[in-house]
Amino acid sequence: MGSLSQQCGMLLIFISIFLAGFVSFSFASPVIKRFEFNCDDFVSYKVEWKKVRRLGHTKQLLTVNGQYPGPTIAVHEGDTVRIKVNNCMNENTTIHWHGVKQLRTGWADGPAYITQCPIRAGESYTYKFSVNDQRGTLWWHAHYSWQRASVHGAFIIYPRMPYPFSSSPIEAEIPILFGEWWNGDVEEVENEMLKHGGGPNVSDAYTINGLPGPLYPSSTIDTFISTVERGKTYLLRVINAALNNELFFAIANHTLTVVEVDAAYTKPFNTTAIMIAPGQTTTLLLNTDQVPEHSQMFPMTITPYVTSIFPFNNSTSIGFLRYNSTKIKKFSSKVPENLPEMKDTAFATAFLNKLRSLGSPMYPCNVPKTVHKRVVITISLNLQDCPSGKSCQGLNGKSFFASMNNQSFVRPALSILESHYRNTATKTYSSDFPEKPPKVYDYTGVNPLTYNMNAKFGTRVLEVAYGTDLEIVFQGTSFLNVENHPIHVHGHNFFVVGRGFGNFNVARDPAKYNLVDPPERNTVAVSTGGWAAIRIRANNPGAWFIHCHLEGHTSWGLAMGLIVRNGVGESKSLLPPPKDLPLC
Repeated sequence: MGSLSQQCGMLLIFISIFLAGFVSFSFASPVIKRFEFNCDDFVSYKVEWKKVRRLGHTKQLLTVNGQYPGPTIAVHEGDTVRIKVNNCMNENTTIHWHGVKQLRTGWADGPAYITQCPIRAGESYTYKFSVNDQRGTLWWHAHYSWQRASVHGAFIIYPRMPYPFSSSPIEAEIPILFGEWWNGDVEEVENEMLKHGGGPNVSDAYTINGLPGPLYPSSTIDTFISTVERGKTYLLRVINAALNNELFFAIANHTLTVVEVDAAYTKPFNTTAIMIAPGQTTTLLLNTDQVPEHSQMFPMTITPYVTSIFPFNNSTSIGFLRYNSTKIKKFSSKVPENLPEMKDTAFATAFLNKLRSLGSPMYPCNVPKTVHKRVVITISLNLQDCPSGKSCQGLNGKSFFASMNNQSFVRPALSILESHYRNTATKTYSSDFPEKPPKVYDYTGVNPLTYNMNAKFGTRVLEVAYGTDLEIVFQGTSFLNVENHPIHVHGHNFFVVGRGFGNFNVARDPAKYNLVDPPERNTVAVSTGGWAAIRIRANNPGAWFIHCHLEGHTSWGLAMGLIVRNGVGESKSLLPPPKDLPLC
């Protein structure tokens, strides 16, 4: 993030939310209302460079309204949202509304060169979409380079019906966003990684709502404290906005009740901690049932869930839950006993296996019982031969990259969605993404270096007809070490019907699928050294990004495109592009 843009750059985001019943909100049946556009409805948000100090270090940080994380955007189920972004920075940008389905409005999804060209300096773009048949905790973030390190915030969709998970009134809602802080320039971290072929520099701290907490140097003042009243119920909206780390989260002496993941209700269950991957959200009920001592505060703590042998930030961030009857005297540095160890795969697996869709008559679990197409995709890191005359810092003097089915994704010069919609003679992509791995081998039992050398580079997509019931099996590999990969699918929710360790067996594993109440998600954590099977009803026409939400892996090419062709009739077809769609 260059000095010129630091001196003169700022990004203005104007948000106009057409609230169908926002003011007269009730838990009655949904009411359809029509609104005319009115410029007076705009609320101004400004993304700008601001000097921010953490860990005793001051640097220029890209923020929204001077806030890090950015402000919470709250709408209601059924609302139409218009968000105008004026880019006054000296670099490109986009914004992604993570988890919003964007039914027929793929132009508003946001990933650069997938659904739009970036918003260039001095230009603007208005994101227009509706939030129909969705409710719960989502989030928004920049989807260009590594800007989402600081440009992100909560996106909450309030339901039109009462919450189905709590008989007690909810005293308050508390958004909790996890992140990572670098003392250096985050853009330079990515640039150096790609230039030299090695792994990225690790972050200097983990943050809770932008604050690292007292375990880090010079950070006692930068500690998140949430004050609560005893005997009440609170709703915690937890979001993992970290760039490169899955995280464990726990609150000392308190039990958490999971009621929703990725804006989809779950069967409630109690847990002492959670595992949450980058891109995922988890909504929790917290009952303040403890009797604190006079000066006692309860640590709320995050630590990484570690599955990689690459260097990682092995630190811990602490915030505090403070009952309003206590006085703050001294911060405790004691990590909660219920916080899992960093390599506790057994806990992570048990937690994920407890997740089930609510499956009530009001919120049915519409998982496809059969599928039209099954695609098996190996997700792996790769070694590339170092270009002649260049020194690379990857293993054995080579460069690290990443791939799906040995295809390393390259962003095209024109957005895939625009090329698809206009059916241009020379497309920027090819519809020949392989539907199975190019070679069959023991993916997780050995170190398959020979199978992970020199992936093919290109822009290859999987193209399916409208209404295809699609199963995708993401198969992890053991390059150097097995690793957990959070895979995010844009434009669709999906059901995680199966998961396991080792190699997926098509003759054995589908018989054990959960086709009754599997969890509904938009981001799946593929088990370390294992696989995950998801089912998608491809009923949203457009071009969609599927990628690892570990930012370093996406930069290396661990991604692919999915095109869903138009169905029959206007209601099953992609809307035309907006007039202000950015140009490349």
